[in-house]
Amino acid sequence: MTFNAIVLAAGKGTRMNSSRAKVLHEAAGLPLVGWMHRIAADAGATQVVVVVGYQADEVTAALPAGTATATQDVQGGTGHAAAVGLDRLEPCDVVVVLPGDMPLIRPETIAALVDTHIAAGAGATVLTVDLDDPTGYGRVVRDDRGAVVAIVEHGDAAPDQRKITEVNTSVYAFDPRLLGSALATVGSHNAQGERYLTDVIARMVDDGHPVARVVADPAEGAGVNSHDQLACAAAELRRRINTRWMEAGVFIEDPARVSIGVEVTLAPDVRLWGDVHLAGDTSVASGAELGPSVHISDSTIAEGARVWYSVVRGTSIGRRAEVGPFVSLRHGTVLDEASKAGTFVEIKASVVGPGSKVPHLSYVGDATIGANSNIGAGTITANYDGYRKHRTVIGDGVRIGSDNVLVAPVEVGDGAWTGAGSVITTDVAPDALAVARSQQREVPGYAQRRQARADEEKA
Repeated sequence: MTFNAIVLAAGKGTRMNSSRAKVLHEAAGLPLVGWMHRIAADAGATQVVVVVGYQADEVTAALPAGTATATQDVQGGTGHAAAVGLDRLEPCDVVVVLPGDMPLIRPETIAALVDTHIAAGAGATVLTVDLDDPTGYGRVVRDDRGAVVAIVEHGDAAPDQRKITEVNTSVYAFDPRLLGSALATVGSHNAQGERYLTDVIARMVDDGHPVARVVADPAEGAGVNSHDQLACAAAELRRRINTRWMEAGVFIEDPARVSIGVEVTLAPDVRLWGDVHLAGDTSVASGAELGPSVHISDSTIAEGARVWYSVVRGTSIGRRAEVGPFVSLRHGTVLDEASKAGTFVEIKASVVGPGSKVPHLSYVGDATIGANSNIGAGTITANYDGYRKHRTVIGDGVRIGSDNVLVAPVEVGDGAWTGAGSVITTDVAPDALAVARSQQREVPGYAQRRQARADEEKA
C-alpha cells in the first residue's frame, strides 16, 4: 500500500519573534520545513505536498526542486490547511499529515504509524506522547476501553481534561477518502475561531470509524516554537548525525563542537577536531584531518589532506594538501596533490598545481599555477581592471619573489624567477629572471644633516 504526506508549513510562527517564517529557521543545516520533507520522504512517502502560506515563495525555495506545494491563502487553521493539501495530493491508500516544525521525529516512527494504521483498519491513527507537563498541548481523550474518542486543544479543554498527560503530536495517518469527508463537515466553533484538524478525530468516531494511536518517545514529539526550542532541536540533530558518523569510523574529538550537514559524506578514519562545521555537498576522504576551527561547504577533501583555522567554499583539495592557518578558499579553487595554502592566504577561482605552495600573506585570484612553483610572501594577482577579470598563468617550477604584484593578464613561463618587490606587467619568458622595481638610490650623510636641521628648528 502506498502513502503520501502533507506537511503543514503555512503559518508565521509568531512566538519566534522573527520576521522570517518559523519553518525557514535552520536546525543542523536544514530549514525546519526541509527536515519535515526529508523525514516524510525517508519514511517512504511516494509524494510529499507542502502547504505554504506566509512567505510562500521563500518556503518553496527552501524545498527540494520539484516539491509539490499547495497555497493556503487565508490562515484558517490546521483543518483548512489539511484540506488545501489534500486537494493537491495524488491518489494513495494512506495520507500522513505532519506539522512543519517537528524535526526530531524519526522516519521509522512515521513508517510504524502507517503500519499500525493499516493493520488496525482505522479511519485515523494519532501519534501521541506522554508528558510530565502537558501545558499547551492538545489532550488525547480516550473512553473506558482505551479507545481514542477525541483530541481537545488546551484552550478548549475542561479542567478534568487538562489533567490528561497523553497529548497529540499533530502527526496523523488517515484514510484519505474519510479525511476529505470529515474535513468538509468540520466547523470553527472554538477559542481560536479556526477549523481544527483535531476535530476530525471526533467526527470519525461519531461516524463509526475506528481511531488508533501510536505512543512515541516524547523527544520525537517536540515541536519548535521559540529560539530556545530551536537550539535544543538542533543540538539533538547534531548529536544524532555525529553519532552515526562515529559509528561509521570517523574520529570526532568533541561531538558537541562539531556540526555535520545532512548532505555531507565522510569516509572512515577522517579526523575532526573542535569547532569544525561541514555543510552542503561536501565529501571528505579517508585520512583527511580537519580542524580546529574550520568551516567547509560544497567542497571535496581528498585523502590525507590537512585543513585548520580556515574557511573553504566550493573548493577541491587534493591528496596530502595543506591548508591553514587563516586561509580563505573561495568557489572554483583547486588545490592539487601536496600543494599548500598557508598563513593568511586567499585563493579564488584558481588552480594550484601539484607540489606548489602559496605559503603566506598572498591573494591569488583567477590564476593557474603549475607544478612545484613557489609564490613568495605578500604576492598579489591584480586580476580586475575595474570592468573585467583577467587571468594570471604561472608555469611549472616558477619562483615568484616576495611582495610581487602580477598585473593580469600576464604569464610567467616555466622555470622563471621574479625579483622581490617586482610589479610584473608583461609576460616573463621561461627560465628568465624578471625584476621590475625602482632603482635604489643612496644619499650619504642624509640622516645626520636632517637631524641637525631639526635640532636647529627646535632651538
